Amino acid sequence: MNADGVRPPIEEQLRQAGLPPLPRTAWLEIDQDALAGNLRTVRDLVGPRVEVSAVVKADGYGHGLEVAARTFVAGGAGRLCVATLDEALALRRAGITAPVLILFSIPAAEVPAAAADGFELVAADPDLAMDILEAWRRRDVAGRDVPRRPGSGRELLIHLEVETGLTRAGIKPERIAEAAGAISETTGVRLVGIWSHLASAEDPAVSAEQERVLLVAAAALSKAGIPSPTMHMAASGGLFAGTSRHQGMVRAGLCLYGELAQDLPVSAAAAPAAALLRPAMTLKARALRILDVAPGTAVGYGGRWRAERPSRIATLPVGYGDGWIRGYQPGASALVEGRRVPLAGTVAMDALAVDVTDVPSAGMESEFVLLGSHGEERISAEELARRRNTISWEVLVGMAHRLPRVYHSGREVRGIRTMVGEALVREDPQV
Repeated sequence: MNADGVRPPIEEQLRQAGLPPLPRTAWLEIDQDALAGNLRTVRDLVGPRVEVSAVVKADGYGHGLEVAARTFVAGGAGRLCVATLDEALALRRAGITAPVLILFSIPAAEVPAAAADGFELVAADPDLAMDILEAWRRRDVAGRDVPRRPGSGRELLIHLEVETGLTRAGIKPERIAEAAGAISETTGVRLVGIWSHLASAEDPAVSAEQERVLLVAAAALSKAGIPSPTMHMAASGGLFAGTSRHQGMVRAGLCLYGELAQDLPVSAAAAPAAALLRPAMTLKARALRILDVAPGTAVGYGGRWRAERPSRIATLPVGYGDGWIRGYQPGASALVEGRRVPLAGTVAMDALAVDVTDVPSAGMESEFVLLGSHGEERISAEELARRRNTISWEVLVGMAHRLPRVYHSGREVRGIRTMVGEALVREDPQV
């Protein structure tokens, strides 16, 4: 930071931190303090007896898998949740040894190696449970010894998913004891979780019925003499709507990135926590050029936009190839010098145009914001989602990998990720 308290240009911040330069003048800024603060807010909301598992699938909801995972583990997340085996492997490759739960099925042939890496697996139907156990038994019978990684064990840890009403995956309650019994009878395999996912977190009646079904499944385990494992139902929606009890664990995803579903009715108990959530992602760009154009000048493909007055048009190096899609039009805006300015013309793969006629101070060194805050103005993920009739999750995870991610804590840049790799300031305890 300069002596007058003003942050220098991002290029200078990276240089001062000894980090690689930006490869382009469009980038995402990821606020690690916001990520850490959001986790702290969720932990305070659920209390010390409930484990918070941080969901970092889909590249940490677009924020960056490794940095999101490290930040959440440093902040006290009990485990990390991903969707795929390769996401889990990427965490181990980054040296992250925290427990990892893979929420969706993996190929049976990969079960022994996944167990060696300490990954927790989900059995989402009876046949899949049998396939997982058979893969494990074959490994023992054949005497295969899968190389162990740091922090790994020789146990296979399984969570049974219960079908409670989402109709996506899960074992019917009446067959849970059968699957759990097979697990308990298999050497080296342990049942560590029983779980489901809310279909309509905003609907108390639907959520209550789903939770009732999960409890029926848990009771079936008890009746069969199988020790009850950790139950988990609530994700961000159920947690903040108050429609699902926390049980022993919550799977916090969207809320950790500072967002909640647009239509979620936040409960009175969770309202103070919701007010503390801070979005962690900002999309910024600098103009490639700013051009004065005459009335009637067409801008962009198809000439659908024409200047109605003498205008100044800024071209920004962001397009649908970066996840800033055409669906955000018409009526979309950017922020510059603390003011909203309208887009002009059609979004292209690598560029879009902005009408800065009413902001004469906007120049080539100005930072334009397409997602996030600038001064008192803000363009939220929710606003962009409404423009294309979708949800905030899709806006965040849609930010393309080719957009550089610049990570900062406080006012200091702590790392950068580009297409060619990641460079981080390792002494930062959050990274």
